[in-house]
Amino acid sequence: MFVIGGWIVVLIAVFGSFVLGGGHILALLQPFEFMCIFGAAIGAFVVSNPPKTLRAVLKSLPACFKSKDYNKEKFLQLIALLYELLQKARMEGLLALESDVNDPAASPIFNKYPTVNEDEHLRDFILDYLRMMLSGNLNVLEIQELMDAEIDTHHAEAAIPSNAIQRIADALPAFGIVAAVMGVVHTMGSVGQPPKVLGEMVAAALVGTFLGILLGYGFIGPVASLLEAMAQEDSKRYECVKSVIIASLSGYSPAVAVEFGRKVVFSTDRPTFEELENAVRATKERPQAADAPEPTPA
Repeated sequence: MFVIGGWIVVLIAVFGSFVLGGGHILALLQPFEFMCIFGAAIGAFVVSNPPKTLRAVLKSLPACFKSKDYNKEKFLQLIALLYELLQKARMEGLLALESDVNDPAASPIFNKYPTVNEDEHLRDFILDYLRMMLSGNLNVLEIQELMDAEIDTHHAEAAIPSNAIQRIADALPAFGIVAAVMGVVHTMGSVGQPPKVLGEMVAAALVGTFLGILLGYGFIGPVASLLEAMAQEDSKRYECVKSVIIASLSGYSPAVAVEFGRKVVFSTDRPTFEELENAVRATKERPQAADAPEPTPA
């Protein structure tokens, strides 16, 4: 909704100021200028990107019109899941996690946190490094380097749609100039027409430049920036997992390790210390209530 609202503000500001200044809105309705600019932009976009990039762009665009994917509540669930897994490993040994790792769909711990369990990429990211912890063949630095490499790859892949759209946004003003030049050529070829007709032709040509700049900087460019910001936010959940696991492998207790994960989250989505403490306390209370020993008869 914010994207549509922003576009409406752009339209009102640009066209409203034009009309209030005495301009005629119908002078801006030049369908052939639109055809030239959009057609050239779409053609160049298809030529300059492989099919997988085109699919990634089409898949990412609907996310611009939805609410933010990861919020404070989801980060709380993610951190609480990590705490439960690490606490189980600490109390029962790493091998106790084998059943959770091998079959997360049947894991009581994973099923408590559906937002994590339903996110296949994030869930697999967690499972892969739990498997490495179970194998015991890698040290902390090796796992950290591997995590960094995977997160960098994920971020680079997530940035592909925004980069592709930004290139088109940068090209739109140039396509606007192309449309304007073609309009000028048409005007020069009609130099024998009355001044009123020539004026309309020149105005139509200038609309091409106007549209290219407006579309590039007012519509398409902001969408590319939004997708880039969303990609950066998306990587935070993986960085959170990385910080918790590395802290645990470095010898910190689960209660301290999850605090490392909390600190890497952006402040707008970061749970407070008290909120995280309550979430951790809830994970402690549930098993205790379920597994409480029966009283010994006197």
